[in-house]
Parts: sequence; C-alpha cells; structure tokens
Amino acid sequence: MSQRAFDLAQLRTFVAVVEAGTVSGAAERVFLSQSSVSEQVKKLEERAGQPLFVRSKQGVTATPAGTKLLDHARRILAMSEAAFEDMQGRALDGELRIAITDYYRPHEIAGVLKTFSEQHPRLRLHVTVLPSAVIDSASDDASFDIGLSLRLVTPESKRPAATGSSRQKGSVIRREKLVWVTAADADPRIATPYPLVLLPSSCQLQRFVVKLLDERDVPYVISHSASGVAGLQLALKAGLGISCLNESSVGAGLVACPASVRLPALPSVEFHLLPGRPGEDDLVTNARAALQRLFS
Repeated sequence: MSQRAFDLAQLRTFVAVVEAGTVSGAAERVFLSQSSVSEQVKKLEERAGQPLFVRSKQGVTATPAGTKLLDHARRILAMSEAAFEDMQGRALDGELRIAITDYYRPHEIAGVLKTFSEQHPRLRLHVTVLPSAVIDSASDDASFDIGLSLRLVTPESKRPAATGSSRQKGSVIRREKLVWVTAADADPRIATPYPLVLLPSSCQLQRFVVKLLDERDVPYVISHSASGVAGLQLALKAGLGISCLNESSVGAGLVACPASVRLPALPSVEFHLLPGRPGEDDLVTNARAALQRLFS
C-alpha cells in the first residue's frame, strides 16, 4: 500500500517557513540547518505533487496550494500536540485568561490562538488586549492569568530592576526591529514637519517615539491619534503620516520610510511572557509552557 499521509516533521518545518517568510528564519525556529529545511520542503512538495512556495530574493511566499495546505498542517500539528499532552496527563481543561499587547504579530495572532484552542479543545480561552504597562504590573493585577508584553531594548532596560519593583522580566519569546513606516503609495518626499500618527500616551513605544524626536530636534506634528495598532495601521495606509512599528506589525500597504526621510535610528523590542505568580494553578503553569512553545 502506498503511503498517503504527510510527515509531521515536514509539516512543522513547512509552517515555520510560511510564518518566517525565509528558509533561514524557519531554520532558527525549528533548530535545523538551512539545507535540512530546504530538503524537508522539497520532500513535502514532492509528496504534495505541486509547488508550495514561490521563491524570490526577498524570501518565500506560499502558492495557492501552499496556502491551502497551511490550514491543514496547523490542524494536524495541533491534534498531534493535543494527543501527546493528553497521553502525558497534561491536557488543559478549564478557563484561561490571557492578556496580549496588540503589537504582537497582529496579522497572525488570531491564527496562533486558534491553533492553541484546537490543541486544547477543553480549554475555555478569554483573550484581552491591554497596554504593556498594564500587563507588566501582573503582580498587582489578577484580571488575567498569563501576560505577553512588549518592551523596548535600550541601555536602561538592560539594567537590573529596582528592589521591590513589580516589573518582572519573564521569558523573551521574540525580538524584532523597530522601523519608521508610511503608506506604500505615499510620496517619498515627505516634508517637515513630519506628520506623525500615534497611539495614546499610555503606550510606552509611542512615548519613546515622541521623546526621541524631541531630543533630536526633529520637527513633527501629530496628524492623527489612533486607539490601537489596527487603527494606527489604517491611518498609515490612508496616507495620514508616518509612525514607528515593530516588523511583524508592518503588513500590506505599508513600507519603511525612504532613506531620504532623515529620522533617528530605532532600537529593537522584545516580547516577554510574564513568569508565574506564587501558588498559581497547574492549569496556568502548563498553559504558559504550551503558549511559550507556540508563541516563539
């Protein structure tokens, strides 16, 4: 009988390539060499009987067949993970409240959480989008069980936290560059004062941007204020100005500002999964470990 099934390892590598957009990025995620990743993708395409990726100098994008397989692959991997956790006695059963910053992979987070729910069908998931400052104060806030926040990587952030500080380091699950962005069809000759699209001052990243421009004497005017990252993206696509976003928040219709626009260099950001609180339920501890694997 001929084999009529997909290899789990190849599917896992395939999903990593789609999400990373490059073979090198996928190699880091699945802890394989680039040649091994390429070989697994080649074998998977042979099994599927058609190309799954379009390759270019910028990276790879899924073909229509690849997009179709992606949904199947995520479901298959989710069921495999769920079966393993159940056999190990670690199946998640109960209610879980997660707080996430809306800067974290906004174009992919819905799919990530869907996969998590499919992996743990008996888990009742409640997700809230909150400012990172609120999430970081988890030791004083019992409104959620697990928090994922964004933090700037600056010389100050690398210093040890003050004794008694409620700010917890947690686990760094992702690091991204910050970029100045504008609409893809915007006039590249952006004149000063630069029109700035911002979020409320409760957002640490937006406070940093304003402070940075002020310190460097860069002329700007606030052209639009949005309530969240989704609104910020819409305003930028509409050509209302420029702003600062992390790489995974820069989607279709947005591009990096041209070099002719003289703006200060930006640091990177890290996404932190907050550590557990003393005496937390085993459900939360196990869920955090599962989310860390999925979010990384």
